[in-house]
Amino acid sequence: MQRTIPLLRVFDEAKAYEFYIDWLGFTVDWTHRFEPGTPLYMQITQGTLTLHLTEHHGDCTPGAKVFVACTGLAEFHTELIGKKYKYNRPGLEKAFWNALTMEVNDPFGNKLLFSEALTE
Repeated sequence: MQRTIPLLRVFDEAKAYEFYIDWLGFTVDWTHRFEPGTPLYMQITQGTLTLHLTEHHGDCTPGAKVFVACTGLAEFHTELIGKKYKYNRPGLEKAFWNALTMEVNDPFGNKLLFSEALTE
């Protein structure tokens, strides 16, 4: 096995771009449609995290939660809050597993839990 790429169900291309690209800062690697007017399938990346976003109803259901181990979480949080995204203002919390965490909910019912281990 080489790596894991979570698939997340999305329902609205414009909302997906607004949330994942404009707010969270992912980059679109590629997009695919079988033909015009068919569901979108795309790959996005930020750092070493790659996600597949899919409008195909048979790929997965909404409501997934992805755990993202990271560093620099406080700085990332400050960056996100500074963008003043009106649909999400996440907080930072200290988790019981000795980590700083931030959870964001996408417009489709999926969650991303960012976690940075604390060294105290």
